Amino acid sequence: MFTRFAASCTVALSTALAACTQTADVLDSVKTASVGPVNHSLRDRECLARAMFFESRRSSREGLVAVGTVVMNRVGADEYPDTICGVVGQKNQFAPGVLTRKMNSKALPDVMAAADAVLGGERHPRVSKAKFFHQAGLKFPYKNMHYVLEAGGNAFYEKRSRRAQTRQLAADAQAAIRTAAAPQAETDAGNDAAALSFAGGETRTDAIGDMIRQRKTGDAAE
Repeated sequence: MFTRFAASCTVALSTALAACTQTADVLDSVKTASVGPVNHSLRDRECLARAMFFESRRSSREGLVAVGTVVMNRVGADEYPDTICGVVGQKNQFAPGVLTRKMNSKALPDVMAAADAVLGGERHPRVSKAKFFHQAGLKFPYKNMHYVLEAGGNAFYEKRSRRAQTRQLAADAQAAIRTAAAPQAETDAGNDAAALSFAGGETRTDAIGDMIRQRKTGDAAE
């Protein structure tokens, strides 16, 4: 009887997983990043799925994977437990009863498929290293909250120190300057090429020297 029961469970599980995969493909509308697969137990799988189930509206695969990414980011951080169940079960961090309430929903196959994908290495690229989220639409006065994504009814964010925020602003400013300067650099290069195309031999050498002197003079004037 046990053998027959086990065989039936195996067939049912295979069918369920196949259905999960097919449904997940339909829901997957976001390009995801990937890391190596995670060694895990069945209990780890359940804990991750529970966090994803209760913390998202289960309306999109993107939202599910985003929550799963946060859980895995916390597992890899020194300030949190180093197991999935330890992170999900931490007091006052996830939804009340996250590890004990029943998961009654037609979306459960999609949740399990998304959990399997995260355990297999899938990550939401925009969540990146973020380890926090809250219900979308809420506002808080803290200046260290750097938002990276809104998905599945949640707003995901990083906590950044003032120094880190200053570094990021400086990097963004430099990137903007490079982007703005690129068209002018292309124009200058085109003008130089056109001018040199009419010069040859010693004349071309003189033209290059004139261009260098003019460019230096212009830079000094700025």
